[in-house]
Amino acid sequence: MIETQRLVLREWRDDDLDGLAAMNADPEVMRYIMDGSVLDRAQSAERLRRMRAVWEQHGFGLFAVEGRAEGVLLGWAGLAIPEFLPEVLPAVEVGWRFAREFWGRGYATEAAREALRFGFEECGLERVVSIRHVDNVRSARVMAKLGLVHEFDTVVPGLGQPVAVHARGR
Repeated sequence: MIETQRLVLREWRDDDLDGLAAMNADPEVMRYIMDGSVLDRAQSAERLRRMRAVWEQHGFGLFAVEGRAEGVLLGWAGLAIPEFLPEVLPAVEVGWRFAREFWGRGYATEAAREALRFGFEECGLERVVSIRHVDNVRSARVMAKLGLVHEFDTVVPGLGQPVAVHARGR
């Protein structure tokens, strides 16, 4: 568990499914994720199961992000292996997703900054990437605040989705 002034980055719990499923069912939240499709509750439950398994397998993963003031799940932030984009592998990606009602408050930047610190200091990573849809200007701003530098644009195989790859070292 990692605590900031406003957030708690923690392990996932069963009772996080409601918030995760609601966030993943919002078309605006999912607009730039893969093909833009929303996820139903069963798909979100499977994602929750996989997020827990990644921690066991790799020693890092996506943190559930809870607001200290709100006392509820705001979204997630953390580290993952970007298998959807083989050309960047081997790599670890820092990423985030927050429920729309929590956008614009700096939570993504705050949580991702802690995830980066965790990756560099606790996991010993030397380099981290972050991948966004080329039209996702909100994520581009977060990446810039985190010191991630645009390296190149490419297309996600099988989806044809145009993405920008950003990166930074320790």
